[in-house]
Amino acid sequence: MVSDQDYQLFVYALKNSSKYDFSQYSEKSLKRRILKVLTDHSLNITALISKIKTDPEFVEKMVKEITVNTTELFRDPQVWQAIRFNILPRFKNNSVINIWHAGCSTGQEVYSMLILLNELGMLEKARVYATDINTDVMDAARQGEYKYRFNLAYLDNFDKVIKENPYNYEEYNDVPYEKYLQLDKANDTIKLLPFLREKPVFKKHDLVVDNNTLYVKFDLILCRNVIIYFNYNLQCRVFDLFHQSLYDTGCLVLGMHETILGAHASKFQKKGHAYFKN
Repeated sequence: MVSDQDYQLFVYALKNSSKYDFSQYSEKSLKRRILKVLTDHSLNITALISKIKTDPEFVEKMVKEITVNTTELFRDPQVWQAIRFNILPRFKNNSVINIWHAGCSTGQEVYSMLILLNELGMLEKARVYATDINTDVMDAARQGEYKYRFNLAYLDNFDKVIKENPYNYEEYNDVPYEKYLQLDKANDTIKLLPFLREKPVFKKHDLVVDNNTLYVKFDLILCRNVIIYFNYNLQCRVFDLFHQSLYDTGCLVLGMHETILGAHASKFQKKGHAYFKN
């Protein structure tokens, strides 16, 4: 059990001894993650605070453990169907399409986007940026290689988004997996092909404190299943960042169970799974 006092000590020590500020993360969620760190490293709160103050390498490792990195190829297929049929076509006539995956984790969402762009004939003119606070997961994203048996659902998701049309069940696009994926059952790997892995620009970025360090305006920003771990004030800060970073015709896509509340709700117009800048 992590007490309120333990929580405050942790946040204060981290903020004063490193560049990381977790004071506006969801308290309930962060307490669970602090408890996991204490358990995994066989520490009490006093020892943990001491290590935060004296061991920068431990701090980096701990922050990577605390941040959540759950994702999958074409996660929530209905969202990707909306991106395919209702969102990306809006930018079809653009000479350039700028896309930002904020909190990209191990990269499956980024590759989902690249596959979809290629199917729509829009890959060449797309500039795709992917950021995360965790450099380890971005290294994994650059590799673009995942466990085959653990991620068999990827292929089901691929079928739903790339092969099927929910608006016309008679339409079926027989796109082979091998067009985008190297499937190696013997070695238990799914690997994205080189032309996809070479496309995105990966960069470390902390949504808590950083502004738009990519210095680009965006047509589309995806930040899915990230803000759910932030408190209301931090969510507002992030929505403001996204609003400023979008073109006037730009669009933001959040996670299935995330929404924009409060004053920032009036700055976006919700249409289905997307928030369009007002």
